[in-house]
Amino acid sequence: MKPDTKLLVIGYGNQLRGDDGVGPTVAEIVDGWNLNGVQSIVCPLLTPELADPISQARLAVFVDAAVDGTGQVELSRLEPHESCQIMAHAADPRTMLALARDVFGHTPAAWWLKIPASELEFGRHFSPPAQRGVSEALEKLRTLCKSLQVS
Repeated sequence: MKPDTKLLVIGYGNQLRGDDGVGPTVAEIVDGWNLNGVQSIVCPLLTPELADPISQARLAVFVDAAVDGTGQVELSRLEPHESCQIMAHAADPRTMLALARDVFGHTPAAWWLKIPASELEFGRHFSPPAQRGVSEALEKLRTLCKSLQVS
């Protein structure tokens, strides 16, 4: 983790299951912007190891595919769960925030950026709504970067 990280973008999902790969794709694109103060993490699942970099960020944005959402890109504020108990091998963003709080003593401000997903078959292509969602999500992240004055 870079010591001056203002924004941590965590894109998660299975890049081999169609629209489920939108989170990692967004995080990879943000990483390519090479902005000072911005770090991206690409992963298939949210796992306990992420609690450390999460705890060191000023702001964290979790980017994921949403199969049960409104069909629109949604950006919503997150608060940590009461408990940091992880079921199975993966967690949701609120559990990760609780884990960062309980283990490392800091929880950053956090947002959940959900991109509509409808096609989850094996493959590396996105449906048209997911493609539009990736573009919209990137615009939201550009605006966020400007508000944080990162360049």
